[in-house]
Amino acid sequence: MDITYQDKRVLITGGLGFIGSNLAARLVGFGARVTVIDSLIPEYGGNLFNISDIKDKITVSISDVRDEHSMRSLMQGQDYLFNLAGQTSHIDSMQDPETDMEINCHAQLAILESCRKYNPGIKIVFASTRQIYGKPDYLPVDEKHLLRPTDVNGINKMAGEWYHILYNNVYGIRACALRLTNTYGPRMRIKDARQTFLGIWVKLILEAKPFEVWDGAQLRDFTYIDDAVDALLLAATKETANGRVFNLGGCEVISLLDLANRLVAANAGGTFQEREFPAERKRIDIGNYYADYRLIQTELGWTPQVNLQKGLDATLDYYRTNLQKYL
Repeated sequence: MDITYQDKRVLITGGLGFIGSNLAARLVGFGARVTVIDSLIPEYGGNLFNISDIKDKITVSISDVRDEHSMRSLMQGQDYLFNLAGQTSHIDSMQDPETDMEINCHAQLAILESCRKYNPGIKIVFASTRQIYGKPDYLPVDEKHLLRPTDVNGINKMAGEWYHILYNNVYGIRACALRLTNTYGPRMRIKDARQTFLGIWVKLILEAKPFEVWDGAQLRDFTYIDDAVDALLLAATKETANGRVFNLGGCEVISLLDLANRLVAANAGGTFQEREFPAERKRIDIGNYYADYRLIQTELGWTPQVNLQKGLDATLDYYRTNLQKYL
């Protein structure tokens, strides 16, 4: 067991969601004193079933990160903050840009102000996104690539990320950011495509229904949830991460068509249909993307360990058992 987090007080925003709940479970195993915050707004992915096996070992606060009074109280005395709460749907951000700004931008600034005033010694890891790069000029995309978001969500996530870096640089609030890409695995939202398109693929294939593949030639990389949690835990404990941003990536690059075929094979059955991107999605699509993660590999020693085949098998196994809890 990693003793780094033994008896440490850890706060996770978005802690009932996909990444937050997996992180909480790992931290409980390390002996940390974990508090999770989640608004449980239906559209945003929080699910109490995600913590069903650790619910008696953590503290749960049903709060909204936009509630500055709750955040001020919860922030005090914490050693680490994993700031994972956010609105992740790109389409939702275009249809309701003000709410996206409140959660991904204004709330982030309020959280940082609470840290500055009431807990300046805390260490923060912010969950950013590869979406802030926009359409890549070159592949693989490294951290020096121009930031050119294609939607409101990307712009607000970019602002949230840089508030964290600014507060590190100006106020000494130790913070760093990880730019996540297509994270998948057990506990992810699958009832729609708000979190990841792979989620809805998994749901439909397990229901023996066809799923859709839009522009199957597009290339992507995928990070299995265990690897993403490894990166978060490393970034929190490494002082060399402070004030830095790092890409995450996956073990392999794959086209969406090949991914669909791989998923069908892993499930020993299933069908899909290829189609063009819907017009409203095509306008904000980023095209091919896969990450250069050599910076985090060199600086923090992180490398993805779970290959796509193993990750898909584990994901399907989980939802075969727990599908009804996620519909």
